[in-house]
Amino acid sequence: MPRKPRIEIAGYYHIINRGVDKRVIFKEPVDYERFEELMCFYAQSYGITIHNYCLMKNHYHLLIEIQQENLSKFMRQLNMNYAIYFNKKYKRSGHLWQGRFKSWFVTDEAYLYTLMLYIEQNPLKAKIVKRLEEYPYSSYNYFIANNIPKCLKDSWIVQNHKDDREAIKEMLNAKVDYSVLQELKLASSLVEAPNREKKPNEKKLVQMLTKAKDIKERNSIIVQAYKDGYSQQMIAKVLGITQQAVFAVIKRSRR
Repeated sequence: MPRKPRIEIAGYYHIINRGVDKRVIFKEPVDYERFEELMCFYAQSYGITIHNYCLMKNHYHLLIEIQQENLSKFMRQLNMNYAIYFNKKYKRSGHLWQGRFKSWFVTDEAYLYTLMLYIEQNPLKAKIVKRLEEYPYSSYNYFIANNIPKCLKDSWIVQNHKDDREAIKEMLNAKVDYSVLQELKLASSLVEAPNREKKPNEKKLVQMLTKAKDIKERNSIIVQAYKDGYSQQMIAKVLGITQQAVFAVIKRSRR
């Protein structure tokens, strides 16, 4: 059976990829560094924002934001070029990755906030380190040292906390409620999942948006509708505008 094409809409995505058979994909410090270089290079090439990342020995987590339908292109370049580097260096052949990368669309602010903590705290959960500062292969130390590479300069942490290191530490060291994370993950739409929007919801959204007297009020309703759980796709469909336009309204409201 052919694989379903990925549904790619503007917004935030949680990405996970593992080595084939859960094998090690980062053997030496230079391997982690090479992956980071490729990640930043292709993120800039495709206009993608990296918000958080954590590279573990046999897998990695990314929290990224796309504005165009180019998630698969970005991931293909990143994974392919790292695999070429790894196989050549260690004189191996064959697949490095365990199938296609996993990706979840981040549906709301609660999920986004929890994911940032979860991704950065992976080394703590795995009991590799006792403090986040001790793990060198995540975005955490860039934020704390205020040594921000280009691919992280537009990240949520930088945009909201600037160089306030204490605020960053307090946020990223907050306790993760894994039961809540699981609920949010289940509630989130897997990007491979079919569209589950329902007509009654769409009808209610139409009623909300027709009340707008001008663009400013319309944009306020867009932001509130998104907070209430309506997808960017449905909002765009009702208004007859692009998803990118809806995404831009939502993004401006966060500044």
